[in-house]
Amino acid sequence: MNWREAEREFADDVVARETLPRTFERSAERNADRFAQRYKGGIYDRSLVSAGVLPPASAGEYADVTYAEMRAIVRRLAAGLRELGVDGDTRVALYAQTRMEWAQTDFAALAAGATVTTVYASSSPSQVRYLIEDPGATVVVAENRELLDEVLGVADDLNHDLDAVVTFDDVDTTDLDAEIGGGAGGDGDTGLSADDVYTLGEVHALGDEAFDEEAYQSWIDAIEVGDLASLIYTSGTTGQPKGVRLTHANFRENVNQCYRRFADRPDRDGDVPGISAESTTLSFLPLAHVFERLAGHYMMFAAGATVGYAESPDTLREDFGLVRPTTTTSVPRVYEKLYDAIREQASESPVKERIFEWAVDVGRAHHEADEPGAILDAKRAVADRLVFSSVREAIGGNVDFFISGGGSLSAELCALYHAMDLPILEGYGLTETSPVISVNPPEEPTVGTIGPPVVDTEVAIDGTVVGEAVADLAGDVGELLVRGPQVTDGYWNRPDTTAEAFTEPDRLPEDAVVAGTPPEERDGDPDDPWFHTGDIVQLRPDGYVAFRERAKQLLVLSTGKNVAPGPIEDRFAANEFVEQCVVLGDGRKFVSALIVPDFEKVAAWADTRGIDLPDDRREICRDDRVRERIQEEVDRVNEEFERYEQIKQFRVVEEEFTEENGLLTPTMKKKRRNILDRFADEVELIYEG
Repeated sequence: MNWREAEREFADDVVARETLPRTFERSAERNADRFAQRYKGGIYDRSLVSAGVLPPASAGEYADVTYAEMRAIVRRLAAGLRELGVDGDTRVALYAQTRMEWAQTDFAALAAGATVTTVYASSSPSQVRYLIEDPGATVVVAENRELLDEVLGVADDLNHDLDAVVTFDDVDTTDLDAEIGGGAGGDGDTGLSADDVYTLGEVHALGDEAFDEEAYQSWIDAIEVGDLASLIYTSGTTGQPKGVRLTHANFRENVNQCYRRFADRPDRDGDVPGISAESTTLSFLPLAHVFERLAGHYMMFAAGATVGYAESPDTLREDFGLVRPTTTTSVPRVYEKLYDAIREQASESPVKERIFEWAVDVGRAHHEADEPGAILDAKRAVADRLVFSSVREAIGGNVDFFISGGGSLSAELCALYHAMDLPILEGYGLTETSPVISVNPPEEPTVGTIGPPVVDTEVAIDGTVVGEAVADLAGDVGELLVRGPQVTDGYWNRPDTTAEAFTEPDRLPEDAVVAGTPPEERDGDPDDPWFHTGDIVQLRPDGYVAFRERAKQLLVLSTGKNVAPGPIEDRFAANEFVEQCVVLGDGRKFVSALIVPDFEKVAAWADTRGIDLPDDRREICRDDRVRERIQEEVDRVNEEFERYEQIKQFRVVEEEFTEENGLLTPTMKKKRRNILDRFADEVELIYEG
């Protein structure tokens, strides 16, 4: 039996059709004495700790929570939320960074019957208002006093009243009456009083007093798999975010699909890693986003794995060493940053830098060779001893594989990680698909692809939306359409937008290529509509899918040529001199780029050549010598593309694209419209010249 057949036939206690609270309850029963969560001390004023529910963790160290302990907390938080009036008609908004309490509160709110809607901790006040008001959330769980103040600041501008606000951390409530009485609107009519603000520790105390096992089980029993579990708002690279309706069945089926691909199945060789109750992951992506919510949260807890929570994305190297994860999920930008840090540490001297570059070249050649041979094997062993083993140890020493999603990963960068025995399994999905549509399998990963579709998923390729230039690839190229049990039924309160996102089966183009699992082989309806992903992909002859570009981000040059900017930008991902690149040219005669340099690397290069650069970063970007050095990197990338795809001109800019300056989404996707607006003068200089 090959791995595809084994994946389809695989079944164990984790694979089930049930609600998310029932999944957690069954996993906690099976894994009662195993560690469910690990939390770091010295970074939060946790109200569950001050309430005596959990012991404090030592500053800079991690403490553990077993599944039995986590279940007790979740149950009492659910009962406490019910005491606050939460039930099946309630939307609870979670407004916090990724941390232990986020996971506990999510399961508790779901068990209480509520629909959980999410708010990114980095949201602006106008976004906070929208993300509470649009779903009609009447209970908001905010992380700390700062985010509580953000909620109170918009509360009296909402078109509905809030019933309660809960904070993860202890907060000083002495001045809350005055603050609630004079919100942004000035009329004080928030529907709240200071008595309606609770800490999570206080909610737990309410639940501890009121908890009844029979009542708790009845709440879970009353939830149907088709009931709405969450509203997750699209990250908003363009336009106002839309609330995606995701049911318990959507999430639970996607857990089944992903677990079948990653589980420690009995058909696998012992050296093929997988996910099981023995696994440990480090969680740091926003749980407000669907990728971490499914892959680093629901799937891990269903499997009985341990989830450790990083202090922040800035402390990942330290947290990797403390948690020692076997796997983790992340987005391409984090893997780029991590590789930059690895390369920087390995390049402390010219000798170390040469050894590192030699080892990377050997590792890449060994990974790409079908039959490496004795000499290349020996070189690979030396490279591992000199470089790769220390790299793996620096990130905990236990990583079996990484999972990448939320954006296109550079094939070159992915190959470099594989060369270091740190394979990245790239996948693909959207908020609307809960999210996973396809992902590389551990036993047969293919760099440069997003893997084959997961089981019980049917895909179609509509080739009518791309031109010949983009479609000149092996296999079938076009917009990806999908249907399966993980696909949403639409958007919250947006029937017109929902209708536009789907195509009925009888309206599929006649020449569309259909692959994957048809309805008769899964629990599906042949009349289910097709969801338009808006992404251009290549369905290869081997059944693997390769991502090309967002359809809306294809550059249509004034010459009529179509250019996918993503693959060009990806070629700079592992470049030592280029920190970030955005490729432009829509409606123009040629392709151009805005390039953010790696200023530290540029400074080191200048020092070795006796070049005296200005101190001001803006002046560095205008320095002809720097531009000439960046031009060499651009020329190297251009060699890999057709003439019409090559970057003809570029500008070096000093401002990095970040979430804080509004140029990246919370999941680190480029906000191209914002970038074009921010650097409009630079773009005009390119094309006027």
